[in-house]
Amino acid sequence: MLTLKVINEDREEVIRKLAKKRFAAEDIINQIVALDETRRSSQTLLDSQLSEINLLSKSIGGLMKEGKKAEAEIAKQQVSELKELSKLNEAGLREAEAAIQNLLVIIPNLPHDSVPEGKSAEDNLVERSGGNIPQLSTDALPHWELAKKYDLIDFEWGVKITGAGFPVYKAKGSRLQRALINFFLDNARDAGFVEIQPPYVVNAASGFATGQLPDKEGQMYHVGLDDLYLIPTAEVPVTNLYRDVILDEKDLPVKNTAYS
Repeated sequence: MLTLKVINEDREEVIRKLAKKRFAAEDIINQIVALDETRRSSQTLLDSQLSEINLLSKSIGGLMKEGKKAEAEIAKQQVSELKELSKLNEAGLREAEAAIQNLLVIIPNLPHDSVPEGKSAEDNLVERSGGNIPQLSTDALPHWELAKKYDLIDFEWGVKITGAGFPVYKAKGSRLQRALINFFLDNARDAGFVEIQPPYVVNAASGFATGQLPDKEGQMYHVGLDDLYLIPTAEVPVTNLYRDVILDEKDLPVKNTAYS
């Protein structure tokens, strides 16, 4: 998530870089800057009010000792009024902070300068390629027909027990899936990655940390009882292992792998 410091120090550069991602940021950035100005002025005023309350409160005892009861009562009244004003000001401050946070979480990260700009997949650049792409015959079957032909996947079972988009792997199809999982995990392990088996649900803080929330709030399965979210991939919980953690440079790179 972008910080207020980054936005305030280079607003135009932030807007320019986000435009590369086809994210219209100008209005949101301007709102954030305006709210931050309100937040800072409110904080300054609140600090001043609290300081004045402190000074007046200290003076009341001295005034009473000196027999200046009327002046002490005036000071008490001023303290009371300042406390009410400070409460209103603090409420406005918290409101501005919440509004800023709600806007910050919907702004994507800035792309690196090396990232090419493009409107669609046709604008992607091939950095490298490997292996040989097989040339399929004209009578080659798509994967869903191959799955039926060799009885690897039962789509009807998936619809029956869950719904569309949830196939049931069976027989050799199930074995193939399990073998592929082991193949990729074993290869990653041999390459120095540490295998992780994370939970399949995460809390809201984890969802916000990796950007699934609030962007995909209505698309993620939510367990209301425990306020948990079903993960889209294992990347979410694995990344959150290091949420709020500052890693020492000597411990980098961190190489973890998982499947879901």
